[in-house]
Amino acid sequence: MEFRKKTVALLMAGSMLIGGVVTSAVMMTPWGKESLVQTSGKNSTPYQAKMDEAYRIIKERYVRDVADDKLIDGALKGMVQALGDPYSDYMNQTEAKEFLQDLDSSFSGIGAEVTIKNGRLTVVSPIKGSPAERAGIRPDDQILRVNEMSMEGLSVKEAVAKIRGPKGSKVNVEILRPGVSTVQKISVVRDEIPLITVHGKMLPDQVGYVQVTQFSKDTAAEFLKSIASLEKDGMKGLIIDVRQNPGGLLPAVQQMAEQLVPSKKPIFQVEAKDGPKKKFTSKVSEGKPYPIAMLINKGSASASEILAGALKESAGVPLVGETTFGKGTVQTAIDLADASNLKITVAKWLTPNGNWVDQHGGTKGIKPDVEVKPPAYTAAGPINADTPWKKDSNDLQVKNAQWMLDALGFAPGRTDGYFDGKTETSVTAFQKANGLSASGVVDKNTAEKLLNKFREHLQDPKQDAQLQVAVQTVKKNMK
Repeated sequence: MEFRKKTVALLMAGSMLIGGVVTSAVMMTPWGKESLVQTSGKNSTPYQAKMDEAYRIIKERYVRDVADDKLIDGALKGMVQALGDPYSDYMNQTEAKEFLQDLDSSFSGIGAEVTIKNGRLTVVSPIKGSPAERAGIRPDDQILRVNEMSMEGLSVKEAVAKIRGPKGSKVNVEILRPGVSTVQKISVVRDEIPLITVHGKMLPDQVGYVQVTQFSKDTAAEFLKSIASLEKDGMKGLIIDVRQNPGGLLPAVQQMAEQLVPSKKPIFQVEAKDGPKKKFTSKVSEGKPYPIAMLINKGSASASEILAGALKESAGVPLVGETTFGKGTVQTAIDLADASNLKITVAKWLTPNGNWVDQHGGTKGIKPDVEVKPPAYTAAGPINADTPWKKDSNDLQVKNAQWMLDALGFAPGRTDGYFDGKTETSVTAFQKANGLSASGVVDKNTAEKLLNKFREHLQDPKQDAQLQVAVQTVKKNMK
């Protein structure tokens, strides 16, 4: 399926990154001149006549003038909202243009995939290396306010418009993190977000590692090229990492799975509103000659779950990590005649064995074969000591700092946010080890150094418990 056709098959958990011929029942002429909805002829309905009647009443009696296109957009938005589906959306011309830019090679913003979950704007995952990730935004963070504006009641698209902005500009977000009662305030500097979606390298003992951060236009080609390169270098085992991968384009994940699942076995199934289930199968007769393991977590959604389900059920690949997000539906983006766009859910997708993993009625994600939860300190938020913290301070940011000190081996003694004597000793030891003034007070310089060291710690493969378990899982079966 081509990238820029009128319809695009989507498998996304949200719309930050945001078949067949469609004949729209919506005319692009104003109501009252030519009817917006055909109200005569064999295809007319009382409901269409009702819409015309409401339009005429508004135009004739509403106290202010209102543009026809505004009424049309409002009617279409209302119809889509009535579906109660967080993944369906109507976009006017401006919004549709931005949506197509999301599928391009880069865009300007903070770099986070979001959705509406339990009525709140929720982060599915930050993009690898993005400003959101660097600022400490994590999966499942609930974004309550953006630049002091409440996100309550806004659609994903409307919220994203508030978050985006020019490269170099700052946006202030207030988040509520699961398990943390205090709202955290985070400042993020927007940047150009390149969509480099595949990162491959060789780990010790000839274990190949390929991380897929999103499924975009070129992901399948990049993935297969990375695999071929590792094979040329003598790879004996492979780890595929889709942690915090929110999904993407259906053709990309299909092309990847077709080359990994052996014996023309099923990859996934699609169940549309009418008609039988359609199965999609592998295109290779044999699987890879080396063992494979796959890393998943709660930020792995949609297309990531298709790949996980295919490898688990049709290729016997063990999954390591945490239960996935749980999005089991397919959306199609359809251009309307005036370049506006309708993105609607058109089908369920099922695993090879027929399991529906959707969190809204399915089995709620794909469970790992080997469950490995990340350390508690990975939930630490960013720290910024504009006002220094010292003994007897009691603050959420002190708690974050204590988690970081503990992860780095400086043993603060507690992680509840109270700055006691042992925490002071821990801070002093950290300062001495990093060439800072050993005051025992967390000032701006100490906070910045601590945050940077903590990020380095998180990025160290040796500190990644899930990755290390995946490596051992692969090595057990290597020849």
